[in-house]
Amino acid sequence: MAKELTYRGKTIEELRKLDTREFAKIVKSRTRRAILRQSSEIEKFVAKCEKCKSKNKQIKTHLRHIVIVPKIVDYAINIHNGKQFLPIQITIDMLGHRLGEFALTRQKVKHGAAGIGSTKSSMAKATKKT
Repeated sequence: MAKELTYRGKTIEELRKLDTREFAKIVKSRTRRAILRQSSEIEKFVAKCEKCKSKNKQIKTHLRHIVIVPKIVDYAINIHNGKQFLPIQITIDMLGHRLGEFALTRQKVKHGAAGIGSTKSSMAKATKKT
């Protein structure tokens, strides 16, 4: 039997019925403050998501500071990381977090081969080919 996913003792169906301000009462204090301050912006974003989903369009956003609320769970959102849009599938585990936490802006450093002059042996080599 599959375990039913819950957030703070409530199922996703119960959470989707809640208003954004009512959901704020469930989350931790820092997230609650963020939700209450930007509740109108979150509502606009949720409306945009629903509109794009009804038209079968991709949801693209630069709004990395938006707190994930239950109404956008199971949506696929492309979040901008400064260079490109990264596709992120929103799950119930992401509730209360911000969109930007899942689209990392910095990648792991991949060093290539050493350049001319970086080692003692390559310092004597000429940089120009004649």
